[in-house]
Amino acid sequence: MAHHESPTPKRKRGVLRRTLYLFAFLVVSIVVLAYLRYGGGKPYSYTPPPAVMVEQDMEEFFRYDEPIGNVAAVPIGDSTQARVFFTIHPESRPELLKLCEIVDENGKKKAIPYPNEQFQRELTTPLGVYCDKQNRLWVIDHGNHGMDGARLIAFDLATNTKVVDYIFPVDVAEKGSFLNDLSVTPDGKFVFIADVSFWRKQPSLIVFDVQNQRSRSVLDGHPSISSQNYVPITPSKTMRFFGGVADLMPGIDGIDIDPRGQYVYYAAMSHEGLYRVPVAVCTDFARQLSAIDSAVEFIARKPLSDGIRVDNAGNVLVTDIEHQGVALVDSNKHIKTLVRSPRIRWADGLAFGRDGYTYLADSDIPDQMLQSKAHIQAQRPYFIFRWKTILSSNLR
Repeated sequence: MAHHESPTPKRKRGVLRRTLYLFAFLVVSIVVLAYLRYGGGKPYSYTPPPAVMVEQDMEEFFRYDEPIGNVAAVPIGDSTQARVFFTIHPESRPELLKLCEIVDENGKKKAIPYPNEQFQRELTTPLGVYCDKQNRLWVIDHGNHGMDGARLIAFDLATNTKVVDYIFPVDVAEKGSFLNDLSVTPDGKFVFIADVSFWRKQPSLIVFDVQNQRSRSVLDGHPSISSQNYVPITPSKTMRFFGGVADLMPGIDGIDIDPRGQYVYYAAMSHEGLYRVPVAVCTDFARQLSAIDSAVEFIARKPLSDGIRVDNAGNVLVTDIEHQGVALVDSNKHIKTLVRSPRIRWADGLAFGRDGYTYLADSDIPDQMLQSKAHIQAQRPYFIFRWKTILSSNLR
């Protein structure tokens, strides 16, 4: 019988030491690779011009105990009142309600599940909402960054029934995608969606053909939709995580179509530029992608931003996430500050209510992104603000 010697204590220590060295090497390698891909953000230099509006012109419209995602508003019939909808931000990990309508009950505003409580269970991570001129509410659900399938849903607001329910193919909404903001052409035939692509780092502009129920991504990798590695610095937090390994530096985020349906305006959060591309170029599914790339037009320099909206006069409202406000790029491509307020923690999505008000969702991203439930609850309430939509004659 062969005799097997048991390992000596010295040999055991050697094996343990090599194992620890290997483990440390793997950890350091992962951290370095993560930093190279997601870190290294730089500050952005932007000084906002004086505000056109006084801070008191902005009123608190609604407060809620969970973080607001995005906001959408439409008129009720021919009245001057607006129906207002919002999502609870998926980064806050809501447990029940995810899509709500704000209603007035005995003189007090409250949120009710839209279209009902049962539908909330069908949703995964809804964020972007938009009301079109066909009286439909559109909702984009990014499906846990594409891991569970991204989905686009529309409701007929006259009957509160679902009229579109589309699952994006995996070659359009890949795993690691993040379908966020959206806008609809005035004729209601096409939906444009921003794929921020936080983790995949391949942002794109997605076009959905409503009639033919098909979609495709355009401008993939174009410099205008990509990050320039600027990290937002708000009064409460530099958007840096995991000890500096990862920074929030998204690509295309805000998106809107002008009221005449000629251009898609868009802006990447971690980018200095506001851009546009013709709608007709993007909605021609037979057109080569390179032709779309060459049709992109730079409009103006902007602050680091989240949501945008284009008004009837051709002004582009651009949220300013670092300076607690909203900027405005006028039809002559000059930038102004529309409003600033210390009450705004993160100027997120915008909506025109057509009731004379502009609505702003304050999602307070610094206090919910990668934060504990206890921390999120400690920062409540969260707000939707509004102000009387300002006329072009008041902007000079």
